[in-house]
Amino acid sequence: MATFVMVPGAGGSGWYWNLVASRLERAGHRATAVDLPGADEHAALPEYTRLVVDAIGDASDVVLAAQSLGGFTAAMVCATTPVRALVLLNAMIPVPGETPGAWWGNVGAVEAREAAAATGGYGDFDEVTYFLHDVPAAVVAESGQHQGAEADAVFASPCEFDAWPAIPIRVAAGADDRFFPLDFQRRVARERLGLAVDSVPGGHLAALSHPDAVAAYLEGAI
Repeated sequence: MATFVMVPGAGGSGWYWNLVASRLERAGHRATAVDLPGADEHAALPEYTRLVVDAIGDASDVVLAAQSLGGFTAAMVCATTPVRALVLLNAMIPVPGETPGAWWGNVGAVEAREAAAATGGYGDFDEVTYFLHDVPAAVVAESGQHQGAEADAVFASPCEFDAWPAIPIRVAAGADDRFFPLDFQRRVARERLGLAVDSVPGGHLAALSHPDAVAAYLEGAI
């Protein structure tokens, strides 16, 4: 049995992880999806980090999982709090001192997305095409009650850590992620962590479109 603490991406809704959390709990684990104040202009990476550290508490068997923007918070959490393992899912992978706003240009994220879109023929950016294309309609309908906007404050917030921890780190990317294409994620993980990427089914919101596969992948980090 392990304790899974899961960090959401932009918007801060822990609900993103709810389908995965329920599967982990049925398997006998503890699972906590942290809600972050994404819409709060006065909250940024330090505030996000404190909320995740509080959720970890005194647990000593924690597998920390982070999606998309949550990769920045995960780096700061690991700098202050021991965890058993870290799983990054379609995650932004920072370097020390980097801001989420600078990350896009530093890694060429927009160029990679546009090149993949041209190859795949799925056109200009919109939420349905890039985020919801493989999410079941019933889950999409429910998501409107939970997902909010991300305020600008976090994008100017430096990621305050010195180095990635010497713990097991697994990097997973959705095979059909249109926002952070698979080949792009492979390059960033190799350059910034020296790690290979594991492909999992689904797009950028794989925990909503393929929760069984994501839950099984998280269990593999134990």
